[in-house]
Amino acid sequence: CECVFVCVFWAAVSSDMNLLRRICTELPPRVSGKILTKRSLKSLEFPGESLNEITSPCLLHGIHVFHCPDEVGIVAKLSDCIASRGGNILSADVFVPEKENVFYSRSEFVFDPAKWPRMQMDEDFLRLGNMFNAIRSVVRVPKLDPKYNIAVLASKQDHCLVDLLHGWQDRKLPVNIAAVISNHERGLNTHVIRFLERHGIPYHHLQTTQDDKREEEILSLAKNTDFLVLARYMQILSGNFLKSYGKDVINIHHGLLPSFKGGNPSKQAFDAGVKLIGATAHFVTEQLDEGPIIEQMVERVSHRENLRSFVRKSEDLEKQCLAKAIKSYCELRVLPYEKNKTVVF
Repeated sequence: CECVFVCVFWAAVSSDMNLLRRICTELPPRVSGKILTKRSLKSLEFPGESLNEITSPCLLHGIHVFHCPDEVGIVAKLSDCIASRGGNILSADVFVPEKENVFYSRSEFVFDPAKWPRMQMDEDFLRLGNMFNAIRSVVRVPKLDPKYNIAVLASKQDHCLVDLLHGWQDRKLPVNIAAVISNHERGLNTHVIRFLERHGIPYHHLQTTQDDKREEEILSLAKNTDFLVLARYMQILSGNFLKSYGKDVINIHHGLLPSFKGGNPSKQAFDAGVKLIGATAHFVTEQLDEGPIIEQMVERVSHRENLRSFVRKSEDLEKQCLAKAIKSYCELRVLPYEKNKTVVF
């Protein structure tokens, strides 16, 4: 019986891997404008084996996102582009909104860099983008491409900033923190300053006033970054700043808004006996806290909370929500949709 079971198991495994190898070459054209295939990297792993051990140690992982006007045959061309260079699709997410002529996709694939050099990959996807008049066509190979360069803006509260610094240190966030900018001065012996000095990350204290938000100096410090993160930065960035920067800015705020505005909203919410708290990570626009949402998290609270536990739970949500939003952004999971929405694969 054990022998039969082992034979059947490895036959199933062999069949599954053969199916995976054929995804690129046999993926059919979209039917009625839509097709969806999904296979995560983790689903390919067996106990004791890594993805590279199952496929080949020379294979690298790539990600491609595509946003273009919808038409028949896009998925077929995408899969052919990858398969023609010996690549193999691991997962593909597609979104085609009803009654709208627009197509979104995100694909993960493995490839041999000897057979498909990085520059050639860019040229191939550029040609594909031109073929379908793409609004956005981005490819990323995490092992070959540089990490995203970011600057973090923070005010007095440390919880989100500290969480990002430790996430960066533990390599949980695929970013390089080029600088921390704050309108709040921190002492030389504080945890944050000691951490930054130990890792060689510059800290810039720019004291702001009602009339001077020091935006020109922030722009100068952030000129070589790929995007900005507001880790509880309690200053409003102007429309002129956002236009001058010209890249994405990600913000986090607690989910107590808009019911509890003004000073100390957590205490206001606690005193009101709320039962649900949350956090929202979103892109920054000229409209305060109304930019396209990337991630949201919620948690229930009860009458058993004291103010300290209430605030701690709220801050934990903010940290988790911001970190997940940054990770999703770096993994090319976030695409703009309509005027004030996002597609998050």
